Amino acid sequence: MRKEVLTSDILVIGAGPAGLAAGYSAAQSGRSGLLVDENPTPGGQIWRGEWGNPRSPKAAFWFKKIHEGCMPILTGVRIIAEAEEGTLLGEGADTLYKLRYKKVILATGARERFLPFPGWTLPNVMGAGGLQAMVKMGLPIQGKRVVVAGTGPLLLAVAAYLRTRGARVLLVAEQTPLSRLLRLGWGLWRFPSKSLQALFLRGQILGVPYRSSCWPISVEGKGRLERVTLRCGSQTWEIRCDYLACGFHLVPNVELARLLNCEVHGGYVRVNALQETSRPNVFCAGEPTGIGGVHLALLEGQIAGYAAAGNLKRARALFAARNRWRIFAERLNRAFALRPELKRLPDGQTIICRCEDVPLE
Repeated sequence: MRKEVLTSDILVIGAGPAGLAAGYSAAQSGRSGLLVDENPTPGGQIWRGEWGNPRSPKAAFWFKKIHEGCMPILTGVRIIAEAEEGTLLGEGADTLYKLRYKKVILATGARERFLPFPGWTLPNVMGAGGLQAMVKMGLPIQGKRVVVAGTGPLLLAVAAYLRTRGARVLLVAEQTPLSRLLRLGWGLWRFPSKSLQALFLRGQILGVPYRSSCWPISVEGKGRLERVTLRCGSQTWEIRCDYLACGFHLVPNVELARLLNCEVHGGYVRVNALQETSRPNVFCAGEPTGIGGVHLALLEGQIAGYAAAGNLKRARALFAARNRWRIFAERLNRAFALRPELKRLPDGQTIICRCEDVPLE
């Protein structure tokens, strides 16, 4: 394996929305930067596969900014260790990189939470975002029967995307109770773009049953998924399907932050107003600091990029907008907070029994 040393003022780990915004903002402030991502192309989970042909206006806007800013991007590289203060080790297909920096911004995103139930390891039982990503990468889905289940706003987006690709979406099973969904909907008047987005996605799956307080309790099949058993209140029934796309909201990726000894509280990286962590010269933006969606991730990325570059005036000018989207993030997380009651079976497996509509602290 060959070795290579790369040096930059500001190193950005993760090329999703937060990382792209951070890298561009740092470059606009006159600092040399480097974007590093373990995926083959930039975009993160939300804009996966769109680098060469962006499908969303936001992706096109930020991809263009990165191109215009001439920000170097190193893809297919995974961070494996901290060699010393100001140096991270990255592993590529055939190269070991020494990445030297003055300041680093962690924009490592999040992953789906997947809760086990009987049969959950059968082929074709996948994470909701995972199935979407595989379809984006070429998995044929046309004519396939799909059940989308779990909790969180990702379910609607996945169901809509799969349907546009020709899948037969049989059901969207949302574990959150209707009362929480209604409270979230009533509070969206301050965020008209999100209201329109939700209506648009719902329109794309018009005719597909959408059931709240509903979740999968088991799947069965010989060698692969054939049917899923769902529960809604006291009702239990089976649906024959080819794929189960299942995800229970998101979990932040904080492993790299922990590696760098950044303080993590309640599962999230603790940052100050300028997105700096408890470790000096280490910043963090996006989902690792709190699940908040693409708008909040972009703002936090910009603030982190400007702050790391010493452009504090530009960073502070974005505080008000960030605070507004933090309010949305809080409401979103309260609506889809997972409070399941779990039951341990004799064979050691765990099933999800119910998710009560309880008040959250």
